[in-house]
Amino acid sequence: MGKTIPAPALRPFLPSDLAVVAAIFQDSIEELTEDDYSEAQRAAWAERADGQEFAARLTAALTLVATIDGSVVGFASLKDNTHIDMLYVHPGFARQGVATLLCDAVEKLAVGRGATALTVDASDTARPFFDGRGYQGESRNTVSVGEEWLGNTTMKKTFAASDGSRA
Repeated sequence: MGKTIPAPALRPFLPSDLAVVAAIFQDSIEELTEDDYSEAQRAAWAERADGQEFAARLTAALTLVATIDGSVVGFASLKDNTHIDMLYVHPGFARQGVATLLCDAVEKLAVGRGATALTVDASDTARPFFDGRGYQGESRNTVSVGEEWLGNTTMKKTFAASDGSRA
């Protein structure tokens, strides 16, 4: 029987979270996407957490972190109130509601700020998660990351104007 984890809490991303968020980004890519991407693709993708560009990407967006007992276990970022730029969960907490909590919060924040739809460029690994949340595939993409090419799908979810539910 699986271990029950305490309920996660949410808070804004802080600059002091950068190292742990970068590690979650890298670990989730390495461990959770191995069925969908090659080792070289995963390595190129995970390298994007190195340097100032990653920090700038997090701070330029509205970024939330999920914590359990005070430890960061996942994060999500909302760019320009219209696009989920990143959503990553530590592999040890995958499939335990952390991504759902983060995505619920990002969607509610976007709708509260007037968004009528959200897009996401979902990895092949994340696509079933977003499918289950009512996002619809719009286009298949091939993205150059270093010397590698990775596939993803641009997906969109439209919200009703009054309550944030799917239209």
